[in-house]
Amino acid sequence: MTSKKSDQTSETPSPSRRQLIKLAGAGALVANATPANAKTADHTQTPYEHARVLPQGFLWGTATAAYQVEGAWQEDGKGESIWDRFVRTPGRIANNDTGDVALDHYRRYKDDVQLMKGLGARGYRFSISWPRIFPEGTGQANAKGLGFYDRLVDELLANDIVPFATLYHWDLPQALQDRVGGWQSRDTAKAFADYAGLIAGKLGDRVKHFFTLNEPRIFVDLGHGSGEMAPGLKLPPAQVNQVRHHVILAHGLGVQAIRAHAPHDVKVGFAENIAATVPVIETPEHIAAAERAARDVNAGTLTAILEGRYTDGYLAWTGADAPKFTAEDMRAIGSPVDFVGLNVYVPAYVRAIDTAPGFEVLPFTKSHPRTVSPWHFIGPEALYWAPRHVHKIWNVKDIYISENGCGAAEEPAADGVVYDSDRIMYLRSYLEMLQRATAEGIPVRGHFLWSLFDNFEWTAGYGIRFGLIHVDYATQKRTPKLSAAYYADIIKRNMLT
Repeated sequence: MTSKKSDQTSETPSPSRRQLIKLAGAGALVANATPANAKTADHTQTPYEHARVLPQGFLWGTATAAYQVEGAWQEDGKGESIWDRFVRTPGRIANNDTGDVALDHYRRYKDDVQLMKGLGARGYRFSISWPRIFPEGTGQANAKGLGFYDRLVDELLANDIVPFATLYHWDLPQALQDRVGGWQSRDTAKAFADYAGLIAGKLGDRVKHFFTLNEPRIFVDLGHGSGEMAPGLKLPPAQVNQVRHHVILAHGLGVQAIRAHAPHDVKVGFAENIAATVPVIETPEHIAAAERAARDVNAGTLTAILEGRYTDGYLAWTGADAPKFTAEDMRAIGSPVDFVGLNVYVPAYVRAIDTAPGFEVLPFTKSHPRTVSPWHFIGPEALYWAPRHVHKIWNVKDIYISENGCGAAEEPAADGVVYDSDRIMYLRSYLEMLQRATAEGIPVRGHFLWSLFDNFEWTAGYGIRFGLIHVDYATQKRTPKLSAAYYADIIKRNMLT
């Protein structure tokens, strides 16, 4: 797949809801879709159907990230991000792809919102590009950048789609990386708080849910440890842990700034790619081991945020490489959150052992099923155990599955449609585990499918497709896949099908 895309700005016609559902031969079902919060009379359901229903008011949505979809990388005053720089390093990205144009969402957002509406989606999790707002990372805000998100939020609300804004999905202003070393500096945490406060002040009258950071565990370790992602650093462990500390400090300061500057009450949380510990067998000893593991293996980010401290085990394990911090830092990091977002893809199978720490994370066998993404081992149970642990261990009252989905190597059939039965299989299996969680009273309030569109998939470029909607990158034509019809039917019924 090539990164060369059209720079055309002409509007692309949006598929109607009828076109979406024609794929599955169920046009009447979704054409008359009922909102997810509509009550379904129990007497119309068989016992089997009733067992597959999600809670009344469950929010079904989709998700994207700014760098992966917006394009317009140098337009209307936007500054350079660390990803704009990283993709220009030879050998970093498959096929030397870039996000320069991506899906041209910056210009096509109105049509894209209509695609969300066609699905029946009730929520949209998007990210705001920090360098589009502050080209230099700090200083004077860019009015044109703010204007784009103003228009996007208004368009979502006009179509009855609830906006969930993520303030940081990996695209740090390159100016901060050059000037202070990016996340290696506490100054970046403070700059993030200023940025978060400004966004809350501008959008908080309409946006009621803010995620501070997306997946700190991933962008810290892969961006600063292994060097696989932007900014491509390979720091020693002590410095990586200090970066991690500055990142979660940014979260805490951001929570405070959002609450201080939003004109109305808003809800604030974060989204983490949790290490989803799953008992290898559901017996009491393995379940207890998985619970211990959930707290321990997520200690550097999730646990620290939810407890406002580093555990003794984490400090002992990191030893001389432990981060330097103050009590004031930890108070900020532990600022209460209103919800927790969990990005759930891969299980971590755990068994109980008799020696410390009381658990062992098992390696995947060579034959363990996975998607086309080499890292993406399949384990539907993760979508049950991840929220279960977060609720039981930390008593979190509101949980969102902020990302869940799968990539595939797929091509349209002769009729132009992608018949992605593998994605439907994946979603059915994972969502059954989500329904199990909600049926047991675990407070999962919504699910944001990753992703609405095929898009720039970081180091994989455009070669792996995660979308419900196929994108022809040369023409920007959007075509719903079979999985779009499947997800639309789930949304309409608020029930697994």
